[in-house]
Amino acid sequence: MTQYARSQSLFGDSAFKKLQNAKIIILGVGGVGSFALDGLYRTGVTNITIVDYDKFDISNQNRQIGSEATGVLKIDRLKELYPKINTINKRIDTQWVQQTDLSSYDLILDAIDDIYPKIELIKKYHTKLISTAGSAKRTDPTKIEYISIWKTYNDPFIRKIRNYLKKDNFKKKFKVIFSSETPINTENGSFVGVTGSFGLTMCSIAINKILSKQ
Repeated sequence: MTQYARSQSLFGDSAFKKLQNAKIIILGVGGVGSFALDGLYRTGVTNITIVDYDKFDISNQNRQIGSEATGVLKIDRLKELYPKINTINKRIDTQWVQQTDLSSYDLILDAIDDIYPKIELIKKYHTKLISTAGSAKRTDPTKIEYISIWKTYNDPFIRKIRNYLKKDNFKKKFKVIFSSETPINTENGSFVGVTGSFGLTMCSIAINKILSKQ
């Protein structure tokens, strides 16, 4: 019995080889991105690059994998947990997105929560981008969907992004991982049952996109 025997049994040998050959980058490895990483790695996708600049602090421990290592760079701790991955210690801002070529990756997983770089990612890489709307301030993972960004609602964060995209005359089809749940009126509240489910949904979408490629 090998580490990936159950994945191989589920997907079949040829499909599993597709997963092993996939090249993925995850932008942001917090409450969403760390669960996407964990799900992909456990399934057999190990050619993964993660990008983050932050260190773990105690407030991360309610929702982020590896966050018991307070004061440690997230990418360094996650490299210990998932040794085959590649890491980039960088803040993902608009300039970084504009100046960095991500075209060699099969998929780009956007788990950041900054509006402007997310807008740039969508405009530049919408054909290979899997992106999330707001996951904080919610408690019901059954409300998570993968739908057109133009059909999202109940989400002030993604509404701002949608409005900026319209101003920039971006009208293309693009889907996001989204929750229809009305956010709870709290400043910084989050629940791993939802943020982790966003990450695992991102993982599942990525797996199915890889397998659907000819």
